[in-house]
Amino acid sequence: MNQSDGVTFLEQPILDAPPLLVALQGWIDAAGVAASAAQSVEQSRSLRTIATFDSDVFIDYRARRPVMQLREGISERLIWPQIELKTGKDDGGRDFLLLTGFEPDNNWQRFSALAAQVCIGLGARIMVGLGAYPYATPHTRASRLSCTTPSEKVAKSVRYLRNSVDVPAGVEAVLEHSFHALGVPAIGLWVQVPHYISNSAYPAAAAALLEGVAETAGLSLDISHLTSQAAAQRHRLDELVEGNPEHQVMLRQLEEVWDATIPVEIPDGDELVAEVEQFLRDQDS
Repeated sequence: MNQSDGVTFLEQPILDAPPLLVALQGWIDAAGVAASAAQSVEQSRSLRTIATFDSDVFIDYRARRPVMQLREGISERLIWPQIELKTGKDDGGRDFLLLTGFEPDNNWQRFSALAAQVCIGLGARIMVGLGAYPYATPHTRASRLSCTTPSEKVAKSVRYLRNSVDVPAGVEAVLEHSFHALGVPAIGLWVQVPHYISNSAYPAAAAALLEGVAETAGLSLDISHLTSQAAAQRHRLDELVEGNPEHQVMLRQLEEVWDATIPVEIPDGDELVAEVEQFLRDQDS
């Protein structure tokens, strides 16, 4: 084990120009789509942890308390919140890196500079962040992706939506700038999730996000399990909408907006949100 300021290496493998995927918990992730996509990558490809970042330096334990495993009054262990760097191979045998865990609470610039230094030292030649946000988009249409990047060249090289807006940033945006400053392309991919389902799992968006990751990072990723789940959920949602004329009207209006790709006023979706959430809870039960 090799430890330096802020990071501990469990091993330092020799990797062949691995793309870095970033999926840190703590900022915008509608329906937990980015976390679901990262979990899908982890579970299907037997990743191993090669480095951890110092929780004492980057995590506020009052905000993210360790878990005490208590058994018959015995405190058997404490599970501390972690930020981990993992590695594995895609379906074609290509190396890649995955940065997971909690978004740092402290020292963002220090963390981002350190993470960029570590990953570039391991050969990373592109950084791709994963995110999801709620949007007035219908479940009957494909999930669209937008991008964020400090590089005009990178932005023009991809086919995703490019928005203009001032919003609070997550640490993923800081990482983009850290990699960009060191000459490594960096991009965040953000998938749109129907606003009326943003509090429930939405595998269609997770599949779309991984398709974007595969395209941008040049990886081969099997998403058939997600598309299968998405098809089943689509059927359930269609049944729900079919049983309510008001929902049908709203869905048609959302589809018109999506098809026209122009902003128009959308009716209040609170009722539909509540019914969909209740419907999915009933399905889970």
